[in-house]
Order: sequence, then C-alpha cells, then structure tokens
Amino acid sequence: MRYISTRGGSPSVSFFDALLTGLAPDGGLYVPESWPHLSAEQIRAAATAPYADTAAAILSLFAGQDLTMKEAIGLTEEAYGGQWANPGVTPVQQVGPGDYILELFHGPSLAFKDIAMQLLAGLYSLALERRDARLAIVCATSGDTGGAAVEALKETDRVDLFVLMPKGRVSDVQRRFMTASGGDNVHALNIDGDFDTAQALVKSMFADKAFAKEVALSPVNSINWARIMAQSVYYVVASAALSAAGPVNFTVPSGNFGDALAGYVAKMIGAPIGRIMIATNANDGIAKAFETGTYAKSTASLATLSPAMDISVASNFERIVFEALGRDAAVLKKLYDGFAQSGSFDIPAPALAMLKQHFDAFGVDDQETRWALADCYEQTGEVLCPHTAVGWRARFGED
Repeated sequence: MRYISTRGGSPSVSFFDALLTGLAPDGGLYVPESWPHLSAEQIRAAATAPYADTAAAILSLFAGQDLTMKEAIGLTEEAYGGQWANPGVTPVQQVGPGDYILELFHGPSLAFKDIAMQLLAGLYSLALERRDARLAIVCATSGDTGGAAVEALKETDRVDLFVLMPKGRVSDVQRRFMTASGGDNVHALNIDGDFDTAQALVKSMFADKAFAKEVALSPVNSINWARIMAQSVYYVVASAALSAAGPVNFTVPSGNFGDALAGYVAKMIGAPIGRIMIATNANDGIAKAFETGTYAKSTASLATLSPAMDISVASNFERIVFEALGRDAAVLKKLYDGFAQSGSFDIPAPALAMLKQHFDAFGVDDQETRWALADCYEQTGEVLCPHTAVGWRARFGED
C-alpha cells in the first residue's frame, strides 16, 4: 500500500512514512493510492468479533507490507485492552426505533480521540524502533485531541510530545489532562488565539522543511492519515452490527471533518453505510459549502458550547474534495492555492454533486444545542455532551 499527496507534487510513500511525516512535502495530505476492500466475510464477522480483531484487519489493509498480520494483531490487542471501561470499546446504545448512539467515550481520557491515539502510540513505537529514530510530535488541540494524545503517548519511548492549546478555550478537565500527566516527554503550551491559530502554527512548522527535518517533526492531528484509518474501525463495527435492515446512516458532529471522513473511508472499504450527516456547530463553513457551493473561511472561529468543534478551517475537507474531484490533484491544488490567498473557493458543480451523493450537512447554534440536551434527557434519560447534542439536533430537530 502506497500513499499519495492530495496536491500531486510529492512522490508516493509507505504507510510508516505517511505515519511519521504526516504532511506531504508539497503541503498536501496523504491518502491511499487506491482503496483496499474488506471481504464480505470480514464485514459480517465485524458485527460480533472482538474490536481488536476488526481493527487488525483494517490496519493490515492500510499498512500493507509495513506490518505482518501478527504485528497488527499485537498492536490492536494492546491498544484496545484493559484500559477501556467497556470491553466492546465502542458499544451502541438504542435511543429510539431504529436510532442508536455510538458510544466513543470509554477510553482513558473520555474523548473519542482515544480510539485512534491508543493505536497510534504503538504504531509510533514500532516504526521508530525499526528505524532507531526519535520523533517530535506536535499537536494543535481544541480540547479533546491534546488530552487523548497525552494519555496515549506520555510514556512512549522515542517520542517528545508538544501540545498547543488556545488559552481559555479548553475546559478545565481537558487542560488538566494535558498539564498534569506526569510524563517527562509531554510539553503542554498555552497560546494566544483560537484553535485555528494553533493549527496554523503547526502547519507553519511543517512548511519550514529544514526545521521539520532537523527535529523529526510529526503531527498527531487528523491530518495524519493513521488517525483517519483508526477511526474508520468503529464505523465498520457499528454498521456491520446494525445493517440487517439495510445500509446504516450516521450523523457525525464535525469540526475538522476527520470523523466524518473516517465514515466515508469505512464506506469505501466495504462497510454497509448509507448517508453521512455532517453536523457542525455555529462554525458552519462546511454546512454552508453544501448549501451554497462555496467553501469559505470565517475571520475567526466562534466560541460555542461545543469547543472541540470550534474550527473555522476543516483540514480534512481537502481529502474529501480530492475524492470529489476524481482525484485530480492539479485542480485541487489550484483551489487550495486560491483558498490560501482569498479564504474561499467555489466547489466545481460535478464535485459538489458527488459530495451530496454521500453527505448531508447541517449547522447547529448554541440555542439548538441546549434544546438537544434537554430533548435527549426528556426522551431517554441520557445526558449528552454538547458535541453529541449538535448531532442530536441535526438528526431529530425540526427545521
């Protein structure tokens, strides 16, 4: 399995190269050269198999010759073992006729990012040991990613972790996960600005190729392909378990578009998935793009009740636009070069039509989020986090 850049100006690389470098030298994001496929039997087995087994099957698909199946199984069994509060890792809970909540909060930091981070820790260790190398991992966080990265990597050999968090824009619990881990290799930094400021700093570090090479820089945000791959597993597991009546639709709270993209990846490798609803908060650039055909960056991200989604530029949107363009890297590069200058681009009509074949999008403000929190509690007795409430409003609220 080889990986190519969305912008077409870099040579293809191996899975471990994509893992360790994160961004392509031309500024693009790595994607698989072609989509591998799970067999029908593997999909059926995912409904009842241990989570680690399905994760190993998917990891083996995307890692290619970089991992043996034995190594893949060892990594996933370590990643999805006793540190999880639920042995199913990502169980589903029924909340209505034909409606379920996919529970992604049973990991060490209580954030859905744990699901990928626990696997990435093992992948980094193995790749760096093979190469006798050390890595500086830099992470921009709106809250969840930083805590999950710290919990996964705080004792990892050969890794130094630097977390950039926007001052005053993460919860106290999230801040403590990042600042009180006790890991000697963890460095949590407050920055002035918002998540987009932090993400821009990370991208500027990678743009300085001499610096990135000197310190062996790698990202752990969802611009790293391995994050998307790891998150695709729970879509395969959930859809396999719930697809008796047909393809399963998902509503996905979305900020950087990584989780919704993981659902698309699962669909591409064979999972029985129908439509994917992208539920944004008031930072609704993606929702507006589906409505108007223009993807535009706002001047600054808005502070909302769902802070982990307070993002005005969704990095992973580039990957799905690449797919929608029929993988035409030249057109993609032209669009994003223009975006860097003007802050917007028009999605070509055929590409927008392709996106609408797979996705819907819906923006939710704080008032609607409050409604969703109350509605879910009244209907089910369950207390949602405000990010999940954004998804609840998109799924159940009246227009």
